[in-house]
Amino acid sequence: MTNKDILKIALEQSAEDIGCKAEDFLAVDNRLVEHKLGANAKRYYELPIGSNFISYGNNVVAAATKELSTIVGEYINRFDFAHCFETPNIRWLNKRIEPLGQTVCFMAEYYLPDLAILKERPTGYELRVLEKEQFQDLYLPEWSNALCSNRKELDVLAAGAYDGDKLIGLAGCSADAHEMWQIGVDVLPGYRRQGIASALTSRLALEILDRGKVPFYCTAWSNLRSVRNAVKCGFIPAWVEMTVKPVEEVDKMNKED
Repeated sequence: MTNKDILKIALEQSAEDIGCKAEDFLAVDNRLVEHKLGANAKRYYELPIGSNFISYGNNVVAAATKELSTIVGEYINRFDFAHCFETPNIRWLNKRIEPLGQTVCFMAEYYLPDLAILKERPTGYELRVLEKEQFQDLYLPEWSNALCSNRKELDVLAAGAYDGDKLIGLAGCSADAHEMWQIGVDVLPGYRRQGIASALTSRLALEILDRGKVPFYCTAWSNLRSVRNAVKCGFIPAWVEMTVKPVEEVDKMNKED
């Protein structure tokens, strides 16, 4: 597998996620399509979704419901594609979609491995690759980024760091798409800043590639600790997403009455 192969798989997956064509992300002009979750969309997308904006750095492809199509079309024609993800302009969008019961919800940056940089990283601790049956007892709060208790069936592989018999760090991956597995990682507080997270992430990414799948990594733009880990391991920014959902769904996330 090459970097070109990895990008091609990611583009095709993003197209499946919103209902466009992979080549739309490589166009120089912004694109608007009707939102449609494909049969093989990433497992973590949950309807209802009013709109999803995706950029691979060339343009923005916006997928929207028929109800929001006109507003979203005006938005991506009004602002440069990169500025569509900036808060002053998001305010413009929210003012127009909130009367329709919609609001901007999720924003995230996604990373793909650069095979010229990705390699095993040293650590002073033992690393063990764990198959699915070996981490079933690890669905605990301290490993909530590495493993997802709400979607256990998708967790397929993990790598653990051990201080003797003590598990001190864990990276896990979920089969969020058929060809792409997402990595999450946790390290116990007393063991942080020792390179354990990067060693685990790199090791797991290489294991994923050995199985013929593409590892990917996601962060909030403000989670600098996670961003630094991604970059240190050889992951580079590949695409960004911004998702619009019903206001009532967002209020539930915030536990508002």
